[in-house]
Amino acid sequence: MNRRKLLSVGALLALPGVGAALPARAQGADDMDMPSFPPPAGATVLFNGQDLSKWVSRRGGGPAAWTLRDGYMEVKPGSGDIITSQTFMDYQLHVEFWLPLMAQAQGQARANSGVYNQGRIEVQVLDSYGQPPKDNEAGGIYKVAVPSRNASRKPEKWQSYDIAYRAPRHDANGRQTAKGHITVFHNGLLIHNNVEFDAQVTTSGLEGDVTKPGPILLQDHGNLVRFRNVWIIPSPTA
Repeated sequence: MNRRKLLSVGALLALPGVGAALPARAQGADDMDMPSFPPPAGATVLFNGQDLSKWVSRRGGGPAAWTLRDGYMEVKPGSGDIITSQTFMDYQLHVEFWLPLMAQAQGQARANSGVYNQGRIEVQVLDSYGQPPKDNEAGGIYKVAVPSRNASRKPEKWQSYDIAYRAPRHDANGRQTAKGHITVFHNGLLIHNNVEFDAQVTTSGLEGDVTKPGPILLQDHGNLVRFRNVWIIPSPTA
């Protein structure tokens, strides 16, 4: 199978729940939790609600210090970002998240976190319900691409990202030979369609060799954001 095709909209549409809401959003859906979808065959489970054994602290690689309860993990403010102990290059990633209501906060102070692909390219997590789409609002690829729509549900409702990620390519001398590609569905709705990007580290991402595989990073931005049911389907790299 062509690797570019594997990481396309069509590939993600084959996953349960992805794209199901494309024709029209159900009335009142913004007030409902996004359904939780179990990992399909062949997926690597990164978080199953029971332990944080697949995650380590960004600070030195010790045990992840986030709070574990009731089938989800919650940011423990000040404990730092967490990263997967495994690293990845090309993949499809599923992440479910829940945002606290922070009615007095505004902008980047409102339920902020992020999902960093390859540890470097952030898909913004934020309570942006009802706001116009921006690269630093919900679903934005930070300083890279504005989502085509704001697909956010209200805070205190479970939401999801489904991400197809293909890392930029480099030759033996470290020179970039091909851009990276990313497709993102937010709550089943397409918000980024095979967006191209250059090798880089977006704000607060991991530094280091951008030619190498990287972990999935979840950000501690000081807010009580929750995550559950995180799984990944690694793809052959060519």
